[in-house]
Amino acid sequence: MLDHLGEIALYFFAAVAGVQIIYFLFIFSRVAFYKRKFDLDQAPDSPFSVIICAKDEELNLQKNLPGVLQQRYHHHMKPEYEVIVVNDNSEDDTKYYLRSIERGYPHYRQIEIKQPAKFIPGKKYPLSIGLKGAQYDHVLLTDADCKPGSTHWLSLMSQGFSHEKEIVLGYGAYHKKPGLLNKIIRYETFFGALQHLSFAMSGMPYMGVGRNLAYKRELFFRHKGFTSHQHIPGGDDDLFVNTAANRRNVGVVIDKLAFTYSEPKMSWSSWFRQKTRHMSTGKHYRFGHKFVLGLFSLTHFLFYPAFIGALFFPPPIRWYILGIFASKVLVQSVITYLAMRKLDESDLFKLSWLMDILMVLYYLLFAPALFFRSKNRW
Repeated sequence: MLDHLGEIALYFFAAVAGVQIIYFLFIFSRVAFYKRKFDLDQAPDSPFSVIICAKDEELNLQKNLPGVLQQRYHHHMKPEYEVIVVNDNSEDDTKYYLRSIERGYPHYRQIEIKQPAKFIPGKKYPLSIGLKGAQYDHVLLTDADCKPGSTHWLSLMSQGFSHEKEIVLGYGAYHKKPGLLNKIIRYETFFGALQHLSFAMSGMPYMGVGRNLAYKRELFFRHKGFTSHQHIPGGDDDLFVNTAANRRNVGVVIDKLAFTYSEPKMSWSSWFRQKTRHMSTGKHYRFGHKFVLGLFSLTHFLFYPAFIGALFFPPPIRWYILGIFASKVLVQSVITYLAMRKLDESDLFKLSWLMDILMVLYYLLFAPALFFRSKNRW
């Protein structure tokens, strides 16, 4: 009887670990071995509209907007891009700051919204207004609390487009700060990017992050904007990509100079609220996307409990279990290390296995968000 249970435990653990190894070897390795090189001196191919939606963001705009306005994207010394800030009913002094910089930047303008959209929650309405008012077909989106990684950000992101690419995914990182919370936030952000960027390069794009996301206005209007999910508070980035992306029309740009950097949450409660809001949109993804993501998350969640349970059986079952465990650890460690180097998160590697174990708790904490509707918040 004990031998029979041991065989079941062995096969179960081997199946769980095998699925995880397949994901790392054949999908997540796309980020780890990403090799495309970009030309920092490439002349602009197409003019761009950079759109930022802001609600009570005066301080963030003062800190980050100059970096957006000073991009090296010129033709004959003339900016080949415009920057649009959509001021969505701000109650602070955002509008006064935005007006104060108009003379210094001829390629900048603001759109001020004075009436809230009662039946369109979140920032989908102001973003739609910005897209309708944009002058150019190629648009690059970021947030008021984001700072471009360099003055080449726009140029590098623009190189993700081609004759068939209509969406370009970039990496939106968080600033490095001391403390465990910062490391958990950055690891979770890295882990999410590892998944959605790798899946996009594997021909299954399922989301993008609005801190660093570009697409064509024509694509936006072809899919009737956010109409299919305008009642959902979130999803102005991931749900739109989930709707409009296909295996051929998505490009990925991975370069430190093309990242954006945001200030991370400074308290556990604010981060929990933020993640709960973000996770709540996942249930609206396409079925195929939910299946492949769910399979990875389920096997990730089961890996450590299955390993611990199987260790209680005597040799030779235990030796087989340890061999499978070591194989998975080796594969995951190599892919994770290389991917962290690509996304400039190498300092997290020494904590990566602790973080990986903590992901079990992460699934328990945030899985309920998949079953509840998020509140009407930006």
